[in-house]
Amino acid sequence: MIRNPIDIASRVSPELSSLIETLIDRLDTGEPVTLASVRSFLVHEMPDEIDEDERLHNFDVAESVIDELDELIEQFGESAAAMDFVYAFASEPLSRVIEEVMNDENREIPATLNDVQEAVLDGLGGRLVGEGILEEDEDDVLLPEIERLIDRYGADTLAEDFLRYE
Repeated sequence: MIRNPIDIASRVSPELSSLIETLIDRLDTGEPVTLASVRSFLVHEMPDEIDEDERLHNFDVAESVIDELDELIEQFGESAAAMDFVYAFASEPLSRVIEEVMNDENREIPATLNDVQEAVLDGLGGRLVGEGILEEDEDDVLLPEIERLIDRYGADTLAEDFLRYE
């Protein structure tokens, strides 16, 4: 399996990115999911319940998505890691935490996902709840979300790449 830089996800439509992410989450093969395996699954093996779920979420497994996937396979190869084509953003609460870490006046270098995780572990979420920047229930999901991002992209990835501006 070939790993690609994180920015290639920006070349993927939101529909295909979400569909790939759904497939990766639902497939528990123990093997890394490649673009070829995503294509094979979409064309031959998609269970009715996933197909129905995708329709309910306005994802149509149409030929345009298959065509887009074929173009990615042509550009990056069949063995390219499918996860590299999933575009990730932090939730709005985690984006506020990332901004807080990035804007720390004592910070001399750009904040990484690891820096954000350390800040959350050190109580930044609770402090932001106290200041009214976060809701109390938002604090509870920060650590699992940052851990998922670290698992997927690595602890040394720049945190600002995941900011969601709404």
